Amino acid sequence: GEQGSVYFTNTVAEAVLEDNAVLDHYRLQDESEDAFHIGTVQIELARDSQYRTHAISIGSKIGRNGIAAHLNGPGIECVMNGLFLTQDEQHIDNHTRVIHAEPHCHSHEVFKGILDGHSSGAFTGRIIVKEGAQKTDAIQSSKNLLLSDDAKITPDPQLEIFADDVKCTHGATIGQLDTDAIFYLKSRGIDEQSAKGLLTYAFANEIIEQIKIEPLREYLEQIIAERYRKGVH
Repeated sequence: GEQGSVYFTNTVAEAVLEDNAVLDHYRLQDESEDAFHIGTVQIELARDSQYRTHAISIGSKIGRNGIAAHLNGPGIECVMNGLFLTQDEQHIDNHTRVIHAEPHCHSHEVFKGILDGHSSGAFTGRIIVKEGAQKTDAIQSSKNLLLSDDAKITPDPQLEIFADDVKCTHGATIGQLDTDAIFYLKSRGIDEQSAKGLLTYAFANEIIEQIKIEPLREYLEQIIAERYRKGVH
């Protein structure tokens, strides 16, 4: 929506993947920074299907995104990539839930946040491995970069495991830009603001580089370049 506009958006997306189906799902939330947004995604997956989502949140004053995937057959692959950028007084929540109900399934989640100004965010990720879901391989990661002393993030990764032959990991990191890396780039003739922009882009690039739709990838590179004063070519 147009910047400065105040409105509320409530979106719902549901998909059912049958045996061997493949879905790449791109979701860009780029609302007015005075708007309110709730987005819900529900995915049901059957045997040997593959689901990959790229959830990007840039806009809204307050935004809440929920993604739930039910792995209902063996051999399923579920990948969730997320990136959110906040500034000023923005707040964005990301909530994910992956339910492993059958054996030999793989899920991989990486959500990254870049927070500036007085903005805030939250990540709540929940992986549930049911009793019959042996040989589950599940990874969940929340990585967050704070660009100001007033920005805040609350990560809450969760595991509920009811099977004994599984490989599951989860974790969360919160950090700031590496001062040694900034110093090194400055020693190579790069000004401080550009050095910070380079490092911020490098942090986001793990998610951006996986976007196969070129106009969307270029748009996000432009947003980061403009917001953090670093040219991306």
